Amino acid sequence: MCGRYAASRQPEDLAGVFEIEKWEPEETLEPDYNVAPTKEVHVVLDRPLKDVPDPRPVRQLRTLKWGLVPSWSKTPEGAARMINARAETLHEKPSFRRAFATRRCIIPADGYYEWVTGQQERELEVEGRRKRPRKQPYFVLPADGSVFAMAGLYEFWRDRTLPDDHPRAWWATCSVVTTDAETTPLAESPAEGPRTLYDIHPRMPLMLTRDRWDAWLDPSRTDVEDLRPLLAPPPPGLMRAYPVSTAVSNVRNNGPELLKELEGPEEGTLF
Repeated sequence: MCGRYAASRQPEDLAGVFEIEKWEPEETLEPDYNVAPTKEVHVVLDRPLKDVPDPRPVRQLRTLKWGLVPSWSKTPEGAARMINARAETLHEKPSFRRAFATRRCIIPADGYYEWVTGQQERELEVEGRRKRPRKQPYFVLPADGSVFAMAGLYEFWRDRTLPDDHPRAWWATCSVVTTDAETTPLAESPAEGPRTLYDIHPRMPLMLTRDRWDAWLDPSRTDVEDLRPLLAPPPPGLMRAYPVSTAVSNVRNNGPELLKELEGPEEGTLF
């Protein structure tokens, strides 16, 4: 799954990486080292511009809210539960299938956080002792330091309680596509702890390698069977993971120090 990630790159940097043609400076977000559901996030998408004669799709950097609200939803209350879309079933789920066919995006990140339960806590659970598990967070990122391009879907939702000219009449929201976590060895393994992404968590965000960006973003590709091969996991061995401070577990904490690599799991959170 993906429930938290870091995104520190600014539009100027992302524009070069993703060949962005248009972005609005007033929509620029501050670097966020603890992106949580329902926050506004940067996404890359191909879409025609409004009020221009040229109908061609333009690559844009847009600001959307993380937590997808389907266009047919009566209220946006379920957005916090729609932060992830499973790659294996999104083509058939009512909440995601229309977006998969026509509204795909890339959600740029430095990497994502995932938590594992320490071995000592697991043993306590087995013994039936009611101690709340203390989980060790890991930061997962491309081993070469490149942008982590997470596959995403986006939607537009109309708030019918507001007039057409109201600035919040339309919601633009997104979801991260997830897939089975890799069971092959990490590119770099911590001295202690997990050796594969699956050891950390059975799910992970679907990373799109550069050769799939254009096809994934192309809104003219709407045939589901033609699109499904794009959901294949990337080649193994591209990711690394390392333990970080449990401070990231509190969404109020935010700063580059959250990405600091620890030499090993924090005390009491041994893997």
